[in-house]
Amino acid sequence: MKKIECYIQPYDLDTVAEAMAVEGVVGMSVTDVKGFGVQKGFTRGEEVKPGEYRFHPKMKVEMVVLEEDVERIVKAVQASLKAKRVGDGKIFVSPVDDAVRTRTGARGRDAIV
Repeated sequence: MKKIECYIQPYDLDTVAEAMAVEGVVGMSVTDVKGFGVQKGFTRGEEVKPGEYRFHPKMKVEMVVLEEDVERIVKAVQASLKAKRVGDGKIFVSPVDDAVRTRTGARGRDAIV
């Protein structure tokens, strides 16, 4: 199992959610977050003082999927982000050792499908 974390622009959330539904993702969590990346939240040409940064609103989308589905889902997220601009987002993929469905005690694959 793998955890996919996507940091995206708020206006891209519906498009990403629709793409995940098409790909058969059965569950995901969404959180409002703030952050900045390599450019520290500034656009090209802006004067930036050392140590200065600017937070921007983002959405964090998290899902745990089967390992064999990771590449397909990552590509679907990328395809759903149409703007192709600096600051569109990042995708992180991490291993998940186990999952437990609290109601039934199902573990691993059975807990996420």
